[in-house]
Amino acid sequence: RHRDFRLLWSGQFISIAGSQMQVVALHVQVYQLAKNMDGANPALYLGLIGLMQLLPLLVLGLGAGVIADRFDRRKVLLITQSLLLSSSALLAFLSWQNLISLPLLYGIIALTFAARTFDTPARQALVPLLVPRATLPNALSLNMIAWQFGHIVGPALGGLLLVRGSVALIYLIDAISYGAVLLGLLLMRTRHVPSPAATTKRGSVLEGLRFVRSSPIILSTMLLDFVATFFGAAMTLLPLFADQILRVDARALGLMYSAPAAGALVSALVMSTLGEVRRQGLIVIISVALYGLATAVFGLSTYLPLTLLALAGTGAADTVSAVLRGTIRQIATPDELRGRATSVNMIFFQGGPLLGEFEAGVAATLLGAPLAVAIGGIGCVIITLVVALRVPVLRNHDR
Repeated sequence: RHRDFRLLWSGQFISIAGSQMQVVALHVQVYQLAKNMDGANPALYLGLIGLMQLLPLLVLGLGAGVIADRFDRRKVLLITQSLLLSSSALLAFLSWQNLISLPLLYGIIALTFAARTFDTPARQALVPLLVPRATLPNALSLNMIAWQFGHIVGPALGGLLLVRGSVALIYLIDAISYGAVLLGLLLMRTRHVPSPAATTKRGSVLEGLRFVRSSPIILSTMLLDFVATFFGAAMTLLPLFADQILRVDARALGLMYSAPAAGALVSALVMSTLGEVRRQGLIVIISVALYGLATAVFGLSTYLPLTLLALAGTGAADTVSAVLRGTIRQIATPDELRGRATSVNMIFFQGGPLLGEFEAGVAATLLGAPLAVAIGGIGCVIITLVVALRVPVLRNHDR
């Protein structure tokens, strides 16, 4: 019924799977390169992936929101998706020619995430222009389904290809998958015309910050997301858990990357059928606490089925929180500020886990991976309880 949204959604459906194949390949490649270095601790080098992604987010994140509000969001996406395609193609070439090294890999990771920093606010701010406001929650749920389905299929395929092929092939497939998004964008009829308020009136970085600060409900959801994901981040350590704790191969590692998305997909499908959800703030708090609890179980598990179940639990809980937070934010934000508000939110919801991944790598180096992850999960639960008690505007938010 909404042709342009369907084009965007279909392209993302394909591309997300390719991107998640790339995540597995990057983590495994960093782990193997670090493991082959004398005296190197792979946990620290895995944690550095998050730091390399965090730096462009901090430098460019707020400015990316201004770009999304001041320029045609479709054209912004055409540029960012082309850059992402090019970076994956470069990774494929360098890996195939055995020219890759850790410094070079980290540099490409940073450049790739710089493109994603501009891509995310433009893409999220484009969705409300493609569907009526009444169906926006359903559109966000469908986006979450595509996102989680890609996170299921992509890592599983990535694990299989690592057993049968090489990381270079995975990077090449990822590069090709970006073509699906580019095709959908080229076929779109919707054109985003920036509002006068976004182009003539202090369309500045600070305006997005001022808006978020003036909205207690939006600010509280962002703060909760940041601190929870900071303490609960552990995905970057999965190659270490697979190799040293669980003693499983790349196929099982692919399933470990897929498990959170499997739980999240079930959760998103259930939410898409519920209609209007009441007591949204309380549900957000409960779901984040469950996310922390499942993370702690994962950290302590030495049994693959329990590990997969715990990881699925993190995905299910995180999706409930993400869908409700996204709905609250989109409805409460005027269109001329959506790009900037999204970029502020992006720093919170991506900055938390990225900084958390670096923290997890350092903590795992000092304490061992299982204890570091378990303590992080428990810390997530404690912080969530503190927020629930100290921020009544979130706890009491109805819809």
